[in-house]
Amino acid sequence: MAESTSSGESETEATRELLDTAEARIDDLRAARERREAVEAEIDDAGEDAVVAAADTYRKAVRLLDRYEDSATGTGDFQAYVEFQDKFLGLLEELSDDVPAQDAFEAAAERMDRRRLSEDDFEGARADLEPAADYVDLLDRREAAEEAVSKARRDARLCLRDLDEEIERREETLAFADADLDAPVEELREPIRAYNDAVTEEFDEFYESAAAADVVGLLERAESFPLVEFRSPPRDLREFARESPDADEPIPTLLEYADYSGSKLDHYAEDPALLQTTVAVHRTFLERLSAEPLTVELPPPAAESLRLWAREATSVLGRFASEETVARLRGVRDLTRRDDYEDLRFVARAHEELDAEARERVNSGAAAAELDRLRDARERLESTLHGEAEPGDEPRV
Repeated sequence: MAESTSSGESETEATRELLDTAEARIDDLRAARERREAVEAEIDDAGEDAVVAAADTYRKAVRLLDRYEDSATGTGDFQAYVEFQDKFLGLLEELSDDVPAQDAFEAAAERMDRRRLSEDDFEGARADLEPAADYVDLLDRREAAEEAVSKARRDARLCLRDLDEEIERREETLAFADADLDAPVEELREPIRAYNDAVTEEFDEFYESAAAADVVGLLERAESFPLVEFRSPPRDLREFARESPDADEPIPTLLEYADYSGSKLDHYAEDPALLQTTVAVHRTFLERLSAEPLTVELPPPAAESLRLWAREATSVLGRFASEETVARLRGVRDLTRRDDYEDLRFVARAHEELDAEARERVNSGAAAAELDRLRDARERLESTLHGEAEPGDEPRV
């Protein structure tokens, strides 16, 4: 694994990337808050109500200019002209004296208070109002700043989650360093591998030779046992298995038939159209069926989890497996009653997790140093997320 050096200690590339991401999230959150605070300070200086009033009046005035420009100019619609002047001048006259950009609104009102209006007057009024547009921009900037803070918070929380997961993994790695790697883990592995091999072989034989209806029936049966995680068959595939005489054929045969031309398929299938519209559509689902949901992972699960799973798996195995294979599963289940099951499971996990490089990092202290830096980054990120003051707020080198 590629490594870099920081603060005199070696770091894995993954750790460096996560630490850099945490620093970036801290910087992003601080910067977003600073931008929001700066905008809010501008609004506070002018007064919240006054800024909102100026922005709202500007928007309404521009909408009126856009709406009436064609009808209220020249010698056009006199009624539109009267209506426009009444609304436009009335809007601006209602403004209180403390609304900012007062000169802009007064200039626009004076320009439009005349007997005849031209397109140039409308354009001039828009120009008069431009200073008031700054207050619309100010509110827009505040909204954008608030969105930026929200996004920075979300990103920070996601980074905290990643840090938590990595810290937990590193804590486990350090705990594995105390495992007795000479413990007899084969006493767990061998029965599990023997069962996995047997159930895989028998499921493959069942898949290859049993009627498709029986295989779909097995999947429907497995739905009653949620710990055995077979995917549920699609509804039209269930109907095909129950209703079509072609469902008496094995799945590989049906998949082969689905590739035939219509005229050729007529010689092999009782209902060619249904076979093609059902089997062909669900080819990927059917081809991916395997014994994997009925196998035991290595290292194995915790004792209680394995016992519960084995109880459900035994019920599913009854549809196709031999008594010998069912007995092997019972043997695997009985492993969980050993006094040293969790100890052997822990050692098995240590063998999986600790390669030679990982053991060297543990023994040298590099793994513990990385864990300390990850914890420190998490603490700083959480502190920043909650808006708390941090001692020594300088960035990590």
